[in-house]
Amino acid sequence: MTQLNRRRFNFAFAAGTSFIITGTKASGNIIGANDRVRIAVAGVNGRGQSHISGWLGQQNVEVACLIDPDEKVLSSSMKAVLEKTSGKFNTVGFKDVRTALDDKNLDAISVATPNHWHSMMTIWGAQAGKHVYVEKPMSHDVYEGRIAMEAQKKYGVVVQHGTQSRSDAKRAGLHEAIQAGKFGKLKISYGYCCKPRGSIGPNKFGTPPTNLDWNLWKGPAVIEEYHSNYVHYNWHWFWKTGNGDLNNQGTHQLDIARWALDKDQTHPVRAMAIGGRFKWDDGGETPNTMFGIAEYPNKQFVFFNVRNVNYESYQRQVENEYYFEDGGKIIGDRYFSKGSSSGDKVSVPNGKVTPGGNWASFIAACRAKDPSMANGNAADAHYGCVLGHLINNSYRLGKKVPFNAKAGQFGDNKDAYEHFSYLHSVMSEGVGIPEDKAEYVVGPWLTFDPKTERHIGDYATEANALLRDPRNPGFELPELKAI
Repeated sequence: MTQLNRRRFNFAFAAGTSFIITGTKASGNIIGANDRVRIAVAGVNGRGQSHISGWLGQQNVEVACLIDPDEKVLSSSMKAVLEKTSGKFNTVGFKDVRTALDDKNLDAISVATPNHWHSMMTIWGAQAGKHVYVEKPMSHDVYEGRIAMEAQKKYGVVVQHGTQSRSDAKRAGLHEAIQAGKFGKLKISYGYCCKPRGSIGPNKFGTPPTNLDWNLWKGPAVIEEYHSNYVHYNWHWFWKTGNGDLNNQGTHQLDIARWALDKDQTHPVRAMAIGGRFKWDDGGETPNTMFGIAEYPNKQFVFFNVRNVNYESYQRQVENEYYFEDGGKIIGDRYFSKGSSSGDKVSVPNGKVTPGGNWASFIAACRAKDPSMANGNAADAHYGCVLGHLINNSYRLGKKVPFNAKAGQFGDNKDAYEHFSYLHSVMSEGVGIPEDKAEYVVGPWLTFDPKTERHIGDYATEANALLRDPRNPGFELPELKAI
């Protein structure tokens, strides 16, 4: 592996040799007799602060290391952790995750970096025998997600996805009841990621700040120029580093939507999207408005709605709904039979999860050295993320058409047209997007083979090109056979 400059920030462990990826199963899993779990947090700006707080809130868990390529961010986080722990732990700081993975006494890494790093760190962590808690989405593209899933299998480490609803026993119980047929046959599992956001403004190109190791921040991502919107949050809205809100906040609701389907369903067989980036006229690339649809082999559907443009009387929706073949539906905590306007409160037993919430369940799985205890394992993470990637890729291959209610191409799917029509009315009447004076991007239907994880049929060549991102030297993925 090409070594980067792995400059140590503060109190460093004894210098080691180069990082060698080993092939032993869970070889780095060294939790001692006192059951202390030593964990490193990678990416300590924003969400990483929640990770730090989450791990410090667990009994006998040591935040052994903080990792970030921004020296200012790392410095302030190191100071805060040392103050919180009153010197109880000898926490150290590095800017390169591989330095932390050199430490044979480290048990786990917690990944809260930008999306384009998630799979890489998961794979490196598994190969080093470290358990991995990885923020959503686990993958930035389909291929690297598959490698991460297979790495977990081979090395036998715990990998838990940062989809907190997987630790919700009530949600688990609802899905168990749906899969058992309590409400009839599920037809559509629907997710919403509708939270108000604003414009990010223009991209201001220039030289990276001196406190940021730009090459290390980019890591795998092939990016030609630095601009101000990449660091530290707005990377979400660029295809080379993020996945838009569909696979940002929406990863939670996508995962819930897929979780409710029949248990034998892995990937969709086809998917499409329609949407746009309306009103903001800024430097971002990903859509702020989208309706996505995916069909599974058993004819169940996932629908998804992204709606981020703020307006007066904005209806925030970060939730899931379930529609059944007999006309019944679950909205909120109520089941509405066909024709019912009041509905009945849903009452089902709690489902099976590892208790303690997302942080404690991961630590319990690490102590037990039992990957099956993960609430949101690597396989579920992969299948849920691919669902979002396929919808996004349809959008990325789309063509512009006039903004009107007839823009959607749903064939004879009346349900899809009904839900898209509602989204269109919100954008037209609520946001005020003018009919025929703006444009939708309408993506093609992409056909997908769940077994090979490749596209077939129309647009296969273009769509398959989006399944695997180009990568910078030193950050190449291992091939499946060489994990």
